[in-house]
Amino acid sequence: MNIESLHQLFLKSNTVCRDTREITPGCMFFALNGTNFNGNTFAKDALEKGASYAVVDEEAYAIDDNYILVEDSLLTLQQLAQAHRAYLNLKIIALTGSNGKTTTKELINCVLQKKYNTVATIGNLNNHIGVPLTLLSMTSETEIGIVEMGANHLNEIEQLCTITQPDYGYITNFGKAHLEGFGSIEGVIKGKSELYKYLKANQKLIFINTDDHKQVQQLGAYKKHYKFGTSSIANVVTTLISAHPFVKIKFNDHSINSHLIGAYNFNNISAAITIGQHFDVSDNDIKYAIESYIPDNNRSQIINKSSNTIVLDAYNANPTSMAAALDNFNTMEGNYKVAILGDMFELGHDAEKEHHSLAKYTSRLNIDTVYFVGSNFYNAKFQSSILIYCKTFEDLEKAIKQKSIKHSSILIKGSRGMALERVLKII
Repeated sequence: MNIESLHQLFLKSNTVCRDTREITPGCMFFALNGTNFNGNTFAKDALEKGASYAVVDEEAYAIDDNYILVEDSLLTLQQLAQAHRAYLNLKIIALTGSNGKTTTKELINCVLQKKYNTVATIGNLNNHIGVPLTLLSMTSETEIGIVEMGANHLNEIEQLCTITQPDYGYITNFGKAHLEGFGSIEGVIKGKSELYKYLKANQKLIFINTDDHKQVQQLGAYKKHYKFGTSSIANVVTTLISAHPFVKIKFNDHSINSHLIGAYNFNNISAAITIGQHFDVSDNDIKYAIESYIPDNNRSQIINKSSNTIVLDAYNANPTSMAAALDNFNTMEGNYKVAILGDMFELGHDAEKEHHSLAKYTSRLNIDTVYFVGSNFYNAKFQSSILIYCKTFEDLEKAIKQKSIKHSSILIKGSRGMALERVLKII
């Protein structure tokens, strides 16, 4: 079956699904393979649960007309998403970067929703599967799509741009994330800038932070851009008033009191303001949207528990975001400060160096006690009287219970695989 015919069947279905635990009546099921499973084996179950069609890529499973046999289910999903994007012909904003993608995407969505019918990436479904699913969730009623793009190796953003065909783009920053796949910070810059490369080649608009010299350098002489920053050369000028603990910003004689902590969120908020301004959202609506946004999912949440004030930022971590979180925590007020930091993943051969460097940096800050948890930190120790190393989470639990943390300000941050939100149960 060609993509055009498949798209017609998709339009008659109400959605696509790749998990039989989430089947909705009339959906189109895609049998996608995982590392340890064959998605084709679930096709029959999907149809029995109410799917209208099951797209499979092994002939043995295509036993009647409700099965659609293709050469590659994943490639077909991507091609279908590309066809649907062309069919809708709506405006698409794409964003990528090393840190702050999801928060920035949520802020942009909140702002644009004040004037437009928008659809944005759910959570962090930002890879070669998540991006197509996001595009296929858009309908003829969608006016603007906001697509987050993640990558851990070269050419991935290029592929996602081919599928998404964005009209606008923004890169949050270039940082030390996914060094294992990109090889170096230079690789990170090259990989993330594949978004700029696509936008330039197709004469599309780039949103650019003029305070980020690495981004300005990548922009080069390209003229189709809309700028924000702290100087008057920008189209939208924003000023950081305070970040203790919540970020307060001034723009166009308006002040915004956000629920986001840390100066590192200044650029994330500024980007949302800028994109809102470009799409003619009123200043009052921009202010209300950002002030109404409350972070969740372990991202920069402030939680008061017993006698402690906790900064929970355990969604993900890399050397750049970890240092930024520590810098912010260092400036926060508190009688006694405790940091609980988990391993940073996907750093490749730089893992030992980056963990040692981070531990050394932390020892110099205005923090009373630091708990490191995970084998990376444990094997890359920097000795200091305030640093406590725990190889496993069970070791961390014992150490915390022995000390009994009370009346303290606590930062919790680590890579997603560390699941450090578990600390909330033992404090």
